[in-house]
Amino acid sequence: MIIVLKPQASENDAQEILNKIAELGLKPLYMPGIERTVIGALGDERVLKQLHLDSYPMVDNVKPILSPYKLVSRELQSHDTIVSIDGVKVGGNKFTVIAGPCSVESQDQLFSVSRMLAKQNIPLLRGGAFKPRTSPYSFQGLGEEGLALLRAAKQEFNMPVVSEIIDPNDAQLMYDYVDCYQIGARNMQNFRLLEAVGAQDKPVLLKRGMSATIEELLLAAEYIINAGNPNVILCERGIRTFETATRNTLDLNAVALLKQKTHLPVFVDPSHGTGVKSLINPLSRAAVAVGADGIIVESHLNPKEALSDGHQALTEEDFVQLMADITPFVKAAGKTL
Repeated sequence: MIIVLKPQASENDAQEILNKIAELGLKPLYMPGIERTVIGALGDERVLKQLHLDSYPMVDNVKPILSPYKLVSRELQSHDTIVSIDGVKVGGNKFTVIAGPCSVESQDQLFSVSRMLAKQNIPLLRGGAFKPRTSPYSFQGLGEEGLALLRAAKQEFNMPVVSEIIDPNDAQLMYDYVDCYQIGARNMQNFRLLEAVGAQDKPVLLKRGMSATIEELLLAAEYIINAGNPNVILCERGIRTFETATRNTLDLNAVALLKQKTHLPVFVDPSHGTGVKSLINPLSRAAVAVGADGIIVESHLNPKEALSDGHQALTEEDFVQLMADITPFVKAAGKTL
């Protein structure tokens, strides 16, 4: 339920209603604005009828939230959320690039990629220390050793770190090493994991599951925010369809629709979305055009020796070209890198 107060309503007027909502066992939300104050009430809206909110003198309008997701909905918050990853702003008028290797393999490998990205003024470093792989025989990551290398790279190159978490029990362990948790496609509906990162105060990059609907993605984000963490970034990374020419089908429809449905930042992962290196550049430009707030791409200076996803990793030459090609699109979209 959304309760819009009249312009002259005071903070005390708002607090009276917030207290009444809480007394009924519902979750109150206080959202003061420049011109109006909006109050949210999450829970069984039938209970709210007991309050007869439309009879309060300072209440201007009462309306239900029709979507099954509440906290992530533009019905509740019309303005865009800006997420800060250790000082790097994501969302709003910024187009943010996150880049790095699929897996952390060694200090030399990670530092060489980080050095290249720093030259391109890339603000955020990605790298996997825990890798959920389809085959049990594939490289599974370096674990805490990889996390330590990511922290060292951050300190050396001043790039906050985004890394995937696959086990709820690792939330506290990773807290000391990373600046943003990543929830991969395979774990989008791992609800205990969503609640675990929701209990932390660091941002979460939530990737869409390969067979998930848009509504399911938004409800997964709702789990995180409902657990107490409002700093969620959504990521479209391709879905599984009948098409086999590419690794996945990158659903750019979803990006434009998500920007209408939710106030959260929306990213695109063209590396996993296609699995074809030559398509990363054009689909990154397309991501800018449909309104994405950023991209997350994989890079490796020697893809032939990569322990995972080398076929879709950008070399230094590829990456320089990518940044040159997306820059005019970012400018045309009214954003800055």
